[in-house]
Amino acid sequence: MSDQVQASHILLMYEGSARSTATRTKEEAQAQIQALADEVANGGDFGQLAAENSDCPSGRQGGDLGTFGRGQMVGAFEDAAFGLEVGETSGVVETDFGYHLIQRTG
Repeated sequence: MSDQVQASHILLMYEGSARSTATRTKEEAQAQIQALADEVANGGDFGQLAAENSDCPSGRQGGDLGTFGRGQMVGAFEDAAFGLEVGETSGVVETDFGYHLIQRTG
């Protein structure tokens, strides 16, 4: 098992999520992230969708978070990222920051 992964993500925050300035409701964020997950599953370009939709500053780089090790991300995010094969995209992952789609890139 690898002790480091490289990943990109799309984050949709909602009003009340950690460090959020978003005004969308939790329900709106959940519906939007599911629509993005469906788009990725149907061949949508993950990096482009991240650039257009992610609330994380990494969106400007197509969602690229670079390489990280265990203990550097919140639990649910880390579990999902380390559980993916390279090139695979997660389902919707919820953390205190909002809803994520994670794509393992290395």
